Amino acid sequence: MRSACLSLLLITACWALPFRQSGFLDFMMEDEAGSGLPDEPVLPVGPKCPFRCQCHLRVVQCSDLGLKSVPEDIPDDTTLLDLQNNKISEIKENDFKNLKGLHALILVNNKITVIHAKAFSPLTKLQRLYLSKNLLKDMPANMPKSLQELRIHENEITKIKKASFQGMSQIIVMELGSNPLKSAGVEASAFADLKKASYIRIADTNITEIPKGLPSSLSELHLDGNKITKLTSESLKGLKNLAKLGLSYNEISSVENGTLGNVPHLRELHLDNNALTSVPPGLPDHKYIQVVYLHSNKIAAVGTEDFCPPGFNTKKAMYSGISLFSNPVAYWEVQPVTFRCVFDRSAIQLGNYRKK
Repeated sequence: MRSACLSLLLITACWALPFRQSGFLDFMMEDEAGSGLPDEPVLPVGPKCPFRCQCHLRVVQCSDLGLKSVPEDIPDDTTLLDLQNNKISEIKENDFKNLKGLHALILVNNKITVIHAKAFSPLTKLQRLYLSKNLLKDMPANMPKSLQELRIHENEITKIKKASFQGMSQIIVMELGSNPLKSAGVEASAFADLKKASYIRIADTNITEIPKGLPSSLSELHLDGNKITKLTSESLKGLKNLAKLGLSYNEISSVENGTLGNVPHLRELHLDNNALTSVPPGLPDHKYIQVVYLHSNKIAAVGTEDFCPPGFNTKKAMYSGISLFSNPVAYWEVQPVTFRCVFDRSAIQLGNYRKK
């Protein structure tokens, strides 16, 4: 019996395969189907980012790279795209096709002359669009209706048409200054749809009058550095919420009676560096105005009723700033009672007049 068992073991050993040394990596290879291990190791793929740009937390920063076109491979979930200070000359139809969640687009200081009519169509959530310091001759077509802030100053735009801002009811801030605009190029109803706009700046252009049809929601209007020659009651009609009006460096020689009555909540009035020969009428009746800049005009006399009402209780806000320097008025002849409704004497700025 023992010899029979020994013979069986020898026969089994003869049938067995020869021993083969297994290396360490052999144990990591797939021997059987369904083991769950791949045939070859797979390298992880990192998030895409345009070449030379920096991407972090859905912000893509591609400024100051000398780019001549909008780069490809911009992550689809980008919320802020910074392309300022490059050499981009054209915005093509599909440059932003996958950026449906973009909130801010910065294209300042490029060489953009052309923007495709459908380039901004995918950007249904865009809130801020900065196109300043480019070479645009026309307002871009079909800008997103979601825009809250548009800055497009320092271009070559000559006209603002009715269709330019059509349907853009969410706009709050608009900057249009330093464009070769003329009053004839601004259509009367161009701003009609800007129901929420609180800040508009159209400075350093060639307009000769305050644009018509400005939104009643405005709290700040800056029209400095233009060629406006006079203020009429019609020019400020409907601006009941206006708190700050900038008209410095124009050619204004007269302010019509009743003009300031159309802006009952005005706090600041900047009329310095104009051609006024007298203090604008209506200031004594204005209850809230606090700052009036009238320096560098041609005002030769200041009366005791030019700024303050006869009574002390009719004005609800005291003046905190009145500037009259660089006018041909003999300031030593101005009666102290003239400034009876001024908060502090240091708020009054008088000075010598120098002929130019």
